[in-house]
Amino acid sequence: MATTATPTKTKPKAKTTSGAKPEVAARQEVQSTAKWVRISPRKARLVADHIRGRSVPEARTVLAFSDRAAAIEIDKVLRSAVANAEANHGMFGDDLIISAAYVDVGPTIKRWRARARGRVARIKKRTCHITVKVVQNPDIEPRKRRAPATPAAPAETPSPTGEAAPVEEAPKKTRTPRPKKDDAATAKPAAPKPSRSRQTKGDR
Repeated sequence: MATTATPTKTKPKAKTTSGAKPEVAARQEVQSTAKWVRISPRKARLVADHIRGRSVPEARTVLAFSDRAAAIEIDKVLRSAVANAEANHGMFGDDLIISAAYVDVGPTIKRWRARARGRVARIKKRTCHITVKVVQNPDIEPRKRRAPATPAAPAETPSPTGEAAPVEEAPKKTRTPRPKKDDAATAKPAAPKPSRSRQTKGDR
């Protein structure tokens, strides 16, 4: 009995076009972290949720008018992240946005408190780790901070022989001593002291 082979269907290959768009380069992300902050993570997360996705000037305004104690610590971390971006990467602080702001749980400090009938109650002092990340705002054209201008060195004038002419140093100013006057000529005559005659008992 003859067997016939059935043809297998092959999937068509995907067409590649030469005009494909290149992948967008990832934006540079700068972060700052504060560890072992003596605040409950739940309380700090309530503040971090308010600034996530905002621009840096807007986030600073929100933290400045917040009544929660965690706003002070988060503001310190935000300022540190902006300072890292400006000093290490040449970014401009007002052109950044907060891409991520999250709070992790830190170690819990355990303390005890005396209660009635010789018992004790546990006190949990919680800590947290705060992280803030900033990136360049895509809606604003990036601008770099200007480097401080350095004074240009004076150009050396070559001598006729081809060697650099030695730089002449400016003469140092010296103080001329004042002429001393004769002590005897300038001395004022001492005023005569009044003579006080000693009186005897008979003269009184």
